Amino acid sequence: MNIRTFQRGDEEAQAAIYNEAAGDLPRFKPASAQEVTRRAAAADFDPSMRFYAIENGKPVAYAVFNPNGRVSYPWCRKGHEQLAVPLFDHMMQAMAQRGFRKAFAAYRGDWPVVLDFLRGRGFAVAREMVSFVIELVSMPTMPSRPSGMITPVERRDVPALFALAPKMLRSANAEELERHLFANPYFPADSVFVLRSRSGGAALAAGILVHQMGYANPKAVDASMPCFRLGAFGTEGMQVKRINGMFSFLCRDDAQCGGMASDLLSHAAHLLQESDDIAVLGAQVPSDVPNLLRYYQMTWSRQGSFPVLEINLPR
Repeated sequence: MNIRTFQRGDEEAQAAIYNEAAGDLPRFKPASAQEVTRRAAAADFDPSMRFYAIENGKPVAYAVFNPNGRVSYPWCRKGHEQLAVPLFDHMMQAMAQRGFRKAFAAYRGDWPVVLDFLRGRGFAVAREMVSFVIELVSMPTMPSRPSGMITPVERRDVPALFALAPKMLRSANAEELERHLFANPYFPADSVFVLRSRSGGAALAAGILVHQMGYANPKAVDASMPCFRLGAFGTEGMQVKRINGMFSFLCRDDAQCGGMASDLLSHAAHLLQESDDIAVLGAQVPSDVPNLLRYYQMTWSRQGSFPVLEINLPR
């Protein structure tokens, strides 16, 4: 076996390998060479992050990692499954040599062959990404007067927002969070709003409402698919699924959190009063931030979830 990185012309072989290897898994969706080609044509595509096992001059297995540290399962053509471990370990060694300190993977919870392989290579479930929906007509009665003043986010708010729930955010620092909120190509900065005390001052909580008619209806999306959702706090830096009516909030873990969340949700509903293209809101929250998870569990309907597995890489 020889292992090499991506070369032009591998697109068709990669799609064929995946379709053969994953075709029997639940809710399988076939890949196409055109889809792989489109990803390989992206401006940020790095061919050195894709690895192929070659036998008799042809790719028979592949594994991929992304700039954010997400890794793929090593997909192998039938009869070549013995290549999975050496190929995957080769990729992980390459990540460590490039300075990555952590790797993660996200797959459906009903794909045990994939999850068991990852656990066998040292990965452990760090969190579940849990998705919820709520019909606008089913929203609980909101307070007539918010507990504070809600205004559009400002750049000066970012350090305070970063400090609210650092375990939730996937931005490494406040500068990364600022770029995510103010230079996001998929939602404008005015999608973000903050709750302040009635006298103004620092942000006490923040909310996001993604409203774009061309994006997917949250009820039409399979919530068990490992898709991070655009606009959800905790999905910064991820490849995301774009959802119309996506709501997310951020606040400290204290007794005021539930009330602040209700104020922010009420504000989001108010923003939609003149809109007739949204009847349902979607949300996604990581399970390792229990105070935020509890809020959605109280009044929203759970759609589904998928596990995120992580491993620390050697220094």
